Amino acid sequence: MSAQLKILSIGYAGERVAGTVALVRDGDFIAVIDPGMVANRSMILDPLAAAGVDTGAVTDVVFSHHHPDHTVNAALFPNARVHDFQATYQNDLWVPRQFADDSGVSSLSDAVCLVRTPGHTAQDVTTLVETQDGLVACTHLWWSEFGPVDDPFATDRDVLRASRERVLAMNPALIVPGHGAPFAPDTRTPF
Repeated sequence: MSAQLKILSIGYAGERVAGTVALVRDGDFIAVIDPGMVANRSMILDPLAAAGVDTGAVTDVVFSHHHPDHTVNAALFPNARVHDFQATYQNDLWVPRQFADDSGVSSLSDAVCLVRTPGHTAQDVTTLVETQDGLVACTHLWWSEFGPVDDPFATDRDVLRASRERVLAMNPALIVPGHGAPFAPDTRTPF
């Protein structure tokens, strides 16, 4: 099975900041990844509506990490379960995240899973999406296609590098970075 991925809003970082926001559909599983800061909420809501998805139909929200530029608009999706590195949250339920063995992988649907990828923060996860065009990694291990190589928030450069190498070893067809347009990794992709 394969899922569908659509970018709702392309992020940026500089004088102003906005996170890249993605929509993933895998059967009844409808997720928004990193619904954070944008110039106007319509930048999330309008493309979502154009994709035929009502905010109440979103079943899941995934946070790559807990910085506000990736979380601040989660309440737009009132019926969604929320996923992070630690647990799944819905209403007053807090269900600890179950990662398979030592692989650090947690399945969300047939074609979508989370993998532990500390680096930008110690609590980072990457959302892996199996699509018709190959594996897509939605991650904040890269801010954009061009880096930065030295993430100013990373507390351990070696951990960041190891997580980047782990994701690249999965041979993703596309990386959706935290603050930029999706890109196909190649030999120029910064570690």
